[in-house]
Amino acid sequence: MRIASLLPSATEIVCAIGLGDSLVGITHECDYPPEIAGVPVLTHSVHDLATASSRDIHRLVTASVHGGSSLYALDEEALAAAKPDLILTQELCDVCAVSYRAVNEAVRAIDADITVVSLEPTSIEGILNTITTVGAMTESEDNAIDLVESLRERLGAVEEKVQARREAGGRSPRVVGLEWLDPPFASGHWVPEQIRRAGGWELLGSDGERSVQTTWDAVSEVDPEMLLLMPCGFHLAETLAAWEGTRRPPGYEDLAAVRRGRVFALDGSAYFSRPGPRVIDGIELLAEIFDPDAFVDIAPFGSWTPVGP
Repeated sequence: MRIASLLPSATEIVCAIGLGDSLVGITHECDYPPEIAGVPVLTHSVHDLATASSRDIHRLVTASVHGGSSLYALDEEALAAAKPDLILTQELCDVCAVSYRAVNEAVRAIDADITVVSLEPTSIEGILNTITTVGAMTESEDNAIDLVESLRERLGAVEEKVQARREAGGRSPRVVGLEWLDPPFASGHWVPEQIRRAGGWELLGSDGERSVQTTWDAVSEVDPEMLLLMPCGFHLAETLAAWEGTRRPPGYEDLAAVRRGRVFALDGSAYFSRPGPRVIDGIELLAEIFDPDAFVDIAPFGSWTPVGP
């Protein structure tokens, strides 16, 4: 089977179930796993975002939402040349990926027998179900089931330690996860669930709901013990650069998280933005931050770091 993945998370799933050699097309944002190097790229960004500030990117996203457009474009000629049998994409957010409508229009223009599958998870269970869906669509059910079972085992190991700590009288740290920095956005979709399963208490985000814009006044009002900087689509170095360029709001230094030195920059792109296998790595990463005595060196190397005021 020839597979075109128009989502970084789908690319990761395809490779994780042993079908990396079947990929005939990926997005310009697909950067994992390393073996995808050389696979034809089928998309590009409409704007030059490399040097754009968080505020500028937010303005572009807002304009795209109101204008009914996407930040990304599909190379229809490259898609036709790839001759896929299966295209993996999504409808959830036209700003985050190539428009679902654009994909279907391109497929109609190619006039070939191509199956388009939309992947729409909003929870951890939904992500695991997505893996089995991809397995079923690619006749790799056994590999997909094995992967899901291994992910469940890792998740269960974290949850067992978290539960033991609670039964021993341990308290969940009060947390705010920010999926964007300027303006601030509270976490959404599966991220609040990641925080909860890792042993934290997310104060502003809601399970299964979209990430929503918030204010620093709202952050101050709940006064978290930990502040997680996990901007959507940003790897750790990009998170650090964006935070360095973000002006601290009035009262920021009075937050409990800041006074206690518990502000953390995370690799939001790899472990929180993409609904694929590495969301479990994200839970392990958070568990290490929340309880470093119980969870020693289980976070992926270079996935997080504390930041100063």
